[in-house]
Amino acid sequence: MEKSVAIILAAGQGKRMQSSEKKQYMTLRGKQILTYSLEVFEKSFVDQIVIVVNKGEEEYVMQNIVLPGGFTKVSAIVPGGKERYHSVAAGLEVAHMLPEGEELAFCFIHDSARPFVTEEILERALDDVRKYNACVVGMPVKDTIKIMDVDGFVESTPNRDYTWAVQTPQVFDFDLALQCYRQLLKEEKNLLDHEIKITDDAMVIENFSHTQVYLTEGSYDNIKITTPEDLYLAERILDRREEMKQN
Repeated sequence: MEKSVAIILAAGQGKRMQSSEKKQYMTLRGKQILTYSLEVFEKSFVDQIVIVVNKGEEEYVMQNIVLPGGFTKVSAIVPGGKERYHSVAAGLEVAHMLPEGEELAFCFIHDSARPFVTEEILERALDDVRKYNACVVGMPVKDTIKIMDVDGFVESTPNRDYTWAVQTPQVFDFDLALQCYRQLLKEEKNLLDHEIKITDDAMVIENFSHTQVYLTEGSYDNIKITTPEDLYLAERILDRREEMKQN
């Protein structure tokens, strides 16, 4: 049987939320935002969950979210690092050290600030990672995208037919992701010296392997809660979901 682990990233500071409370712990309809994605992964085919949090928040998450929520698949809660990629690397290393770490086939790396991931999205990503070893969830952009030059002028306009907004989860063969992240940390200084910013997991695979990353259909509802306006949109998504259940 293929075994999968979900690395749930909850180590963000949420500075753009304009709140003293970190966004992953804010409540949405009476539930903390982190809880939403944990519920989906708990019910899914994923075998284990590793949560990456800010250093010092491990006990808080265990006592206030994991135990009350009955999340039995959570195998570890670990501190993250300075950058997102440090947190992912920490999660992968801990997953590798779990009792069944050597048997892991795939890893699902997901931002806790995306509470509306669904089991259907996870199933599609599983199908694609089996075929391609690397896939990221996303959706075609609705707007025309402009590439800006250093002076603030339009440099180019990519064809919208081939432009996607990338979401999470981003899903990979586990050993592939582990080796690529290890290589990234070895070459981190060189990347920083050349002002190369690693902003998602796909970039790690793109830069440190020859594996092509496939784009898997996500959902326009799979938003990332980043600013106060996103909380309003999240409420509307929940309203629509309730209406659909009633109908």
